[in-house]
Amino acid sequence: MHRKRKGWKTDCPGRCRVERQKGNNGKNGMVNTGRVAIVTGAAQGIGRRTAELLAERGYRLALSDLRTPADTLKQVSALGADAIEILGDISDETAVSRFAVAVRERWGRADVLVNNAGISMIAPAEDLSAADYRRVLEVNLVAPFLLAKAFSTLMLSQRAGSIINVASVAGLVGIADRAAYNASKHGLIGLTRTLAAEWGGRGVRVNAVCPGWVKTEMDVADQAGGSYTDADITGRVPMARFATPDDIAKAIAFLADPEESGFVNGQALAVDGGWTADGSWESLRLRHR
Repeated sequence: MHRKRKGWKTDCPGRCRVERQKGNNGKNGMVNTGRVAIVTGAAQGIGRRTAELLAERGYRLALSDLRTPADTLKQVSALGADAIEILGDISDETAVSRFAVAVRERWGRADVLVNNAGISMIAPAEDLSAADYRRVLEVNLVAPFLLAKAFSTLMLSQRAGSIINVASVAGLVGIADRAAYNASKHGLIGLTRTLAAEWGGRGVRVNAVCPGWVKTEMDVADQAGGSYTDADITGRVPMARFATPDDIAKAIAFLADPEESGFVNGQALAVDGGWTADGSWESLRLRHR
């Protein structure tokens, strides 16, 4: 499941800091498509690998996070991408507006928005405070709406664009001790379908990717809390492994590309190794490996 570290900070000042770095267009044989992609949560994990893959495919990139995605910026620039870094709290509407202005001033267009940033809160529902519940919803559900609204102005005027919301298998099924996270991801899928219905006829496709458990730095941090182990996940997944950031990034890149997925709209694509498809009990599942 795609999750961020508990305690993910959002105490950024009300303004966004923007840093620019130009890549060498055409380096390593990369073909510049002219398309512009925005990736949130770009400092590591799924966001970083998504940015790298989109850079390899010729996109110009706006990378957002609370802390500097310097390593990502360096890597995509080495791949030849023209890229900027924008720091700020994406649940802050003013910061999001400044983000959209920075992209418009830089390139005058937006073709892809990847709403990847998110936080988790692992706790029994009866121990979850209202403040923590609200904070998860602000980052995981309100922020994607603010970003979609801000960048839709450019996309709708172009009559072309693709928004990909990174949800989770926890948006498709319930998973204990994650009431806030589950609610936010179920809501994100509902938002995806609604925006797809509203904007699809105007050229803007909206889809969701629903990862299963992904082996990233965040998984290490979550497991440190003692709530699950590698074996808990690999035992449950029919493919008997975690997802990798690359698995998820490739699904995102597919949904971003108007030639590869031009008639895909309003979908929640599970990239979970069969997690949500398998109703077998453990002994039966293991018998088939």
